[in-house]
Amino acid sequence: MAQHDEDKHDDHYHPPGLQHQFDDMGQQMDSVTVGMWTFLAQEIMFFGGLFTVYLVFRSRFPMAFAAGSNHLDAFWGWLNTLVLIVSSLTMALTVFFAQKGNRNMQVIMILLTMVFGCVFLGVKAIEYSDKYNHGLVPVNGWNKVIPEGEHEKEAAMALPFETRASAAESNAAAEEHHANPRGDFQIKDSDLDLVTLAQKENFLTESEKIGYFSNGEIDKAKFAGKVQIFFWIYFVMTGLHALHMIIGLGIMLWLLYKAWKSTFNADYYSPVEISGLYWHFVDIVWIFLFPLLYLLGRHFLAGGHL
Repeated sequence: MAQHDEDKHDDHYHPPGLQHQFDDMGQQMDSVTVGMWTFLAQEIMFFGGLFTVYLVFRSRFPMAFAAGSNHLDAFWGWLNTLVLIVSSLTMALTVFFAQKGNRNMQVIMILLTMVFGCVFLGVKAIEYSDKYNHGLVPVNGWNKVIPEGEHEKEAAMALPFETRASAAESNAAAEEHHANPRGDFQIKDSDLDLVTLAQKENFLTESEKIGYFSNGEIDKAKFAGKVQIFFWIYFVMTGLHALHMIIGLGIMLWLLYKAWKSTFNADYYSPVEISGLYWHFVDIVWIFLFPLLYLLGRHFLAGGHL
């Protein structure tokens, strides 16, 4: 131990992990931290632009966005939120055990973080498949083809998990899916009830009064076009978020390899800490996506009150 301490004061001593372009570990840590925060700042601007697009269109067509929200399953959204919150905990514990030089616990925490990340992506795959099956992919021709005369299950089974029981009691919710021979984007007739309710209560915006009606009557095709905007935003924002999660899993694989080789310890753990910043950022983005996409407008379902 004494010899090790003497080496640290030797001019030729080179701490593990110190890159040649830095004078010492403190300078290296400051540099990589500033670099990561600069990267995260541009990521905030990137996602900020998408959030701005969402807010602009939602303020113009709130009923169409409420209809879109009611086609999302809040149960899966809640599950993914819980999964990411726990993954942030395991990522923080990874940093803690790296600082302690505990190799085994580092490996365990990284593996748990990766498992939670994979669960998140698995849930997104389930959700995307559901949108494909029910004609909610906003690109005509990219949805499941349902030939004429082929009847699907009752619409209540396609509604979000937490609303199926109550929706099954409503005759309006018992309508069958329409045929979709070309795989086009589709909405149900019951989605127009939101517009009827808002019109009755005089809550339609000026953009909605123009965008939903033709000759004074509700135009399903025009309304569907506005709901289609919601799903464009949904797929772009959640798809880009999922891409960031995939990149994060790639980073975790690299950390796992390094941790297995006992690379990180009390003297050198900056890669783990910096990777944790990225992972926490991805989690925080979802914390904003979940309420905006899944929760706002759910109170309009089945004749709810404005």
